[in-house]
Amino acid sequence: MGARSIKTKSETSTHFKVPVATEDRAFCLGPDGAAAHVTRVLRMIQGRWKLPILFRLFADPTMRSSQLLPDMPDISQKMLTQHLSELEKDRLVERIDFAEKPLRVKYRLSEESRKLMPVLFEARRFSEGHPATQTDPTDAPRRGHGLTVNGICF
Repeated sequence: MGARSIKTKSETSTHFKVPVATEDRAFCLGPDGAAAHVTRVLRMIQGRWKLPILFRLFADPTMRSSQLLPDMPDISQKMLTQHLSELEKDRLVERIDFAEKPLRVKYRLSEESRKLMPVLFEARRFSEGHPATQTDPTDAPRRGHGLTVNGICF
């Protein structure tokens, strides 16, 4: 997609500006626009255990699934395997398969997910400044998983 000139409101404080002109809105809000790309990322990390898995692998670069289980006591091995497989399919986690008997597998963050981690840390900071609403009890932050990364408990 080539560079394109878009008319925007001058008081917008970011260079990622939403166009004012109706004909230019699809450029940002259409199927290949900013909203679509952010939605795609949110779908990749959607799932009760995907974020704890990503943060755990950020803290410890390579881990076996059996090492991940103690940090997430409510997850089953089946669910952990399913989430790891989905994260691998979305290229957020890499599976290291050792050619050994018995089978030995380790997981690590991909280079792509390492780029995503600062965004997730910022999302946490944003959440801390915006308390959950009374209308949706599922919005309330869950108790941490006992994991500390860079002084932040997850």
